[in-house]
Amino acid sequence: MTERIYTAGLVVIGDEILSGRTHDKNIAQVASWLQVQGIRLSEVRVVPDVVERIVEAVNALREAYDYLFTTGGIGPTHDDITVDAVAEALGVSVIVHPEARAILEKYYTSRDLELTEARLRMARAPEGAELIPNRMSGAPGIRIGNIHLMAGVPHITAGMLDALTGTLEGGAPLLSETIGCWTPESEVADILRQVEKAHVDCQIGSYPFFREGRVGANFVIRSTDQAELKSCVDSLCDGLATAGFDFTPGGI
Repeated sequence: MTERIYTAGLVVIGDEILSGRTHDKNIAQVASWLQVQGIRLSEVRVVPDVVERIVEAVNALREAYDYLFTTGGIGPTHDDITVDAVAEALGVSVIVHPEARAILEKYYTSRDLELTEARLRMARAPEGAELIPNRMSGAPGIRIGNIHLMAGVPHITAGMLDALTGTLEGGAPLLSETIGCWTPESEVADILRQVEKAHVDCQIGSYPFFREGRVGANFVIRSTDQAELKSCVDSLCDGLATAGFDFTPGGI
């Protein structure tokens, strides 16, 4: 019986990402964290600060996958509209979450600062939402249904992910091994295809590179089954050796 595979989508929100002013770092860290939870990141969409576009992406991905994560657009400024868009996508109202308000009041009061209207925007949430703790800057993330709204600032996102660790149901973690080979990937394409076909519970990805004036590729083998992974790795090594290719277990 094949084990259930849990999946997630990610919506990265922000004009600054699309313009290139800000380089996104959240995709990699969300993907890595999900993998440890036994959840596969299956799709990523990057959308502008436009309610209609966010609504469209949220509705598509929350229905397609077990979980949906968003990053960006939950701050204090006028263009932070993720909460409004998600509420619209779900057909619920936006409220000032009482627990979030209390958290922000405590956070700013302890620093002799006022909870202004702008800062209070960070307490807004779709009605019926729960909070994701944020030990970094006070303003919490938001969890409603299978949707998780997180900050766009990577180190704050990391803290929110840490708070979610162990709270989501997932399958077996995806395991991987890498084999490096000093050869154009086109020359080993048939070997890769044959080995993957013979190991239906494994996937092989080929990632070419050019270093030291030479062409090579790293082959990443992935599986949730340790025994199947080892069998696939052994078969690929045997195939490469038989064909006379120079390869390195662990990658190059």
